[in-house]
Amino acid sequence: MKKDIEKSETLEKIANGITWWIGSIPSLIAHTLFFIVSFLLPLLHLVEFDKMLLILTTVVSLEAIYLAIFIQMSVNKSHEKIEDIQEDIEEISEDIEDIQEDIEEISEDIEEINEDIEDIQEDIEEINEEEDDEDHSERAKNVMLKSNVSSNKNEIKALKDKIEELQNKIDELRKE
Repeated sequence: MKKDIEKSETLEKIANGITWWIGSIPSLIAHTLFFIVSFLLPLLHLVEFDKMLLILTTVVSLEAIYLAIFIQMSVNKSHEKIEDIQEDIEEISEDIEDIQEDIEEISEDIEEINEDIEDIQEDIEEINEEEDDEDHSERAKNVMLKSNVSSNKNEIKALKDKIEELQNKIDELRKE
């Protein structure tokens, strides 16, 4: 079984090489020279014209048969590659959808965190209003809390910006 696969791969490599060569400039030159020589032989009286045409027709017919086979092999291979690419595109689309769902969930979480931060800020302001007689250390703690809340807001804003950037990239991928 392994030898059959190796033989098949070797034959495919040979067929690919021939297909490549047939579609090249050297092939065009070789064929042109072959036809020129074929028609010169009867003119030089080395071969009869009818015999040359018979042999030339046979050779060209056989070449056409093999070329048709090689072309079909190339078409089949291209079709397989296209199917593989389509599968990859489907997987990427599914991944994009999953990422988009994750981004939506993260956005909802950020909104909830923002609401919680606003509630905490309101609580801190209320505590400050109620405790005007508070000592300086308590006020310093409150200032620190506000600073932390502000810092958290900045981090949340950065996360929102990153989510928006990811959303734009997803939209670009979908357009492609």
